[in-house]
Amino acid sequence: MPVFQAIWMYCLDNPARALNALALFYALAGGWLCAATQLRASRASARLATNTHTEVAADDSEATRRVNRMFYSVGGACLGLAVLLSLVSTHF
Repeated sequence: MPVFQAIWMYCLDNPARALNALALFYALAGGWLCAATQLRASRASARLATNTHTEVAADDSEATRRVNRMFYSVGGACLGLAVLLSLVSTHF
């Protein structure tokens, strides 16, 4: 039996466990994205503190804030989806 067919049969036999595994994947991805964004923000603020060019720092700061806001929203959406999938898996 091919590997993918075995995995598919396992998912059909245990739908709650498969949904929980998917929820775990989304939770890990969202948590990693939020943690990496926090690290990125702290590195950017440390870089801006050492930068002597204030004009370049203001432009870089606005772009960094927009990117960080997007990363936080995607990470939060992944964490929310993980909670939703975990709640749905309790009904199986």
